[in-house]
Amino acid sequence: MTPDDPRILILDTTLRDGEQTQGVSFSPDEKLNIAKALLEMLRVDRIEVASARVSEGELGAVARIIDWARDKGLDQRIEVLGFVDGGKSIDWIRRAGGQVMNLLAKGSEKHCRTQLGKTPEQHAADVRANVRMAREQGLSVNLYLEDWSNGYADNRDYVFALTESLADLGIGHFMLPDTLGVMTPERVFAAISDMIRRFPDLRFDFHPHNDYGLATANVFAAAQAGAAGVHCTVNCLGERAGNASLAEVVVNLRDQLGMAIGIDESHLGHVSELVQYFSGKRISDNAPIVGDDVFTQTAGIHADGDNKGSLYVTRLSPERFGRRRVYALGKLAGKASLAKNLERIGISLSEENQRKVLKRIVELGDSKKTITADDLPFIIAEVLESKDYSHAELIACNISSSYGLESTASIKVCLRGEHLTATGSGNGGFDAFNRALARVVKTQGLTLPALVDYEVRIPKGGRSDALTECTITWEDERGPFKTRGVHANQVFAAIGATMRMLNLVIHWSVKRQRDLAGAADDAEGTPVAAHPPPPVC
Repeated sequence: MTPDDPRILILDTTLRDGEQTQGVSFSPDEKLNIAKALLEMLRVDRIEVASARVSEGELGAVARIIDWARDKGLDQRIEVLGFVDGGKSIDWIRRAGGQVMNLLAKGSEKHCRTQLGKTPEQHAADVRANVRMAREQGLSVNLYLEDWSNGYADNRDYVFALTESLADLGIGHFMLPDTLGVMTPERVFAAISDMIRRFPDLRFDFHPHNDYGLATANVFAAAQAGAAGVHCTVNCLGERAGNASLAEVVVNLRDQLGMAIGIDESHLGHVSELVQYFSGKRISDNAPIVGDDVFTQTAGIHADGDNKGSLYVTRLSPERFGRRRVYALGKLAGKASLAKNLERIGISLSEENQRKVLKRIVELGDSKKTITADDLPFIIAEVLESKDYSHAELIACNISSSYGLESTASIKVCLRGEHLTATGSGNGGFDAFNRALARVVKTQGLTLPALVDYEVRIPKGGRSDALTECTITWEDERGPFKTRGVHANQVFAAIGATMRMLNLVIHWSVKRQRDLAGAADDAEGTPVAAHPPPPVC
């Protein structure tokens, strides 16, 4: 990398270091598909796919990746971790068809003496022998200095001496790991700058870990110091707290430092989903770039600002990553949020109806964390179709369902201004509620109409947290009629439709009584206005 061409190489180690995540083990097919996505879709510069000598199954998986990559002319971008083991790793990598070995050496004197039981001179001689052997057998070699961060802090003379002893072997990249994730950006910048000053003819990579949550920031500092390459994983997979996020690294290097990055960002979300699925490790909804909610504006003031002048838009536009902006609907939504969603689904409403719909959205937002544009047609239909009256109101309700036992319901209802309670049991929570409600209305001389049909729907897409729309067909002496309820809970959606039915029944009853009374008053000459309105809840 030069000042005139600020290009930096990205090495993704999801298939090697990422597989050291607790509970993650990719099958050969999964490894191949992730490798294809990384190299063909994202166009990552290099990928590290395995550790040598793990198993025969791993050998077969690596061979499949390399066979595919060779057909695409990408095999030089496939790298495998090897060990100072007298050539065993070299043989393993060559059997798999590999061309690049990332040799693991000890980057700290403590590791050298304690783990290996060797002097620095002995270890350097062993590493030299393995590098020469690999080069003689046609492999390109990069070199990890394991625990370099602590090694540099404890005894940098050891690090300098080891690097100096290997500098003439044609090693492609000297890779500097912060193995335990202990560095800060300032220390990374100072240490890598020092390495580059001392060895200006060598290329250095930085390999971070995220134990202090500084992996991406440390990559940023390494790039500023002049590192030739940086390492990361998809979705921060890796041992303990994981590695640096590929998505975060790419956008920061490109946007903040203006570096030339070969990654096709439009596929970051897709590859993230693929790795989530294969690894079984979900990422947070608010994970930068790839999280489900990161392009969602929740507060109504943000939607209003975007409407009036793109006030909350940054370079991280969703379209850049093959996604789109979402304006959340819920208790924090405002008129602008609703307008954005109506525009998206191609529906126009009058100002009055928008106010009604927004009022219902806020009500639903108190019982459900998010409402999506897919839920919106249900809400609109419910609001615009209904004529709500205040003759009956559900004050409280407790429904209990058990396997092998009848469901029970306890309800408190305000009916014509009077608070009434009842209990019921039945075949399911809705049946129990209806039986309790029937007891309440019977005390008022009312009878519930017959339930003719019951239909439940959620928006397309299969989200388990979607709003439920329940449409119930009833029938009484006037004939069949429908009511609708919308709620996050299926039973309460049905209860909403039922309470709307009860209000209609009472309204029709009151209207009939008024009509009869009006006819009698006309016959007797008594003003209709003298009859007081019925009490409401």
